[in-house]
Amino acid sequence: MREITLSQAVNEALAEEMRRDETVFIIGEDVAEAGTPFKVLAGLVDEFGTERVIDTPIAEPGFMGLAVGAAMTGARPVVDLMFGDFLFLIMDQLCNQAAKTHYMSGGKLTVPLVLRTNLGATRRSAAQHSQSLHALVAHIPGLKVAMPSSAYEAKGLMKTAIRDNNPVVIFEDKLMYQEKAPVPEEEFLIPFGEANVKRDGTDITLIGTSSMVQVCEKAAEILAKEGISAEVVDPRTIVPLDEATLLASARKTSRVIVVDEGHQSYGVTAEIASRINEKAFYHLDAPVLRMGALDVPVPFSPALEDITVPTPEGVAEKARMLVAGEMIHAA
Repeated sequence: MREITLSQAVNEALAEEMRRDETVFIIGEDVAEAGTPFKVLAGLVDEFGTERVIDTPIAEPGFMGLAVGAAMTGARPVVDLMFGDFLFLIMDQLCNQAAKTHYMSGGKLTVPLVLRTNLGATRRSAAQHSQSLHALVAHIPGLKVAMPSSAYEAKGLMKTAIRDNNPVVIFEDKLMYQEKAPVPEEEFLIPFGEANVKRDGTDITLIGTSSMVQVCEKAAEILAKEGISAEVVDPRTIVPLDEATLLASARKTSRVIVVDEGHQSYGVTAEIASRINEKAFYHLDAPVLRMGALDVPVPFSPALEDITVPTPEGVAEKARMLVAGEMIHAA
C-alpha cells in the first residue's frame, strides 16, 4: 500500500468527492490559487475552477453564512476555516443555524455542510493560532465532530463527512500535514462512531484524540520496555462517540488514561472519563485519569509552549503510577 501525507489524503478525498458529486464545492480564504497556507488544497482549483473552489474576503461569518444557505438549498459545501481559533467568529452560523435547522424545521430541511479546520499547539503560533477548540462544538447537539489521527483517517473521515446529511466539523492537527501513513488507492470510507484499537494491551488503556493518538502510541512503546502492556484506542469521532469500544477496553484493562490536546477543564477528557466512570466503574482498579493541555493561553515561548500539552514521557509516567497503584494512594 502506498504512503501519502495527511495533506495529500485530504486533497484526494476532496477531489474524489467533487468528481463524484457536482454539488460539492469548497469555500474559504486562500483556498484557490494559494491552496491554503498549509497547501492542503493545492491544485484543486486547476481541475475544478474558481466556481467550485471559491476564494473569499476575510469575512468568516459571511462565507460561513453563505455555506449554510447553500447547504439548505441542495449543495454540499466544504468550508475551509484557516485556523480553528477562528471558530469564535462563526459560532452563530454553525451552532445556531447549521446545527439547529433540521430540528427547527421538523426534519424538512438538512444542512449537509463540512467545516474543515485545524487544532494543535507547539507550532510557535502564539495564543490566537494554537488552540484546540473541538470541545466547544462537540457540546452542541446537531453537530458531528471528527478528529483524524493519520492520513488514513483523514481521507476516510472526510469522504464520510461530505456524504453525511448533517453538519460535520473536522479538526486536523497542523503539525501532522506532512506526516505519512499507508492509504489505500481504492475508495474507502470510515464510518462515524467506530473507534479504532490501534494497539492491544492488558494492563492499561490509553485513549487519545488526533495527534494525541501518536503520543499514546509512543508512551505505549516506552511502557512495553518496562513490561507494562498498554492498549491504545483512537475514538476517531468524538460525536458520535463509540462508547462500546471504549468501555470494552476499560473493562479489559481496568485502568484508563484519556489524553487530549484541548484544555483539560470542561473538555473532551472530562466527558470520556465521566462516561467510563458511570458505565464501567465496577471494572476499574483505579480512577480514570485525564491529561489535557494546561489551562493557560498557549504561550509563544518555545520552552513554555512545549510543556503545555501532553507528551509521551508524561503519559508513560502517569500510566506507570496508575499501574503501581500510586495514584490511588495519592488521592
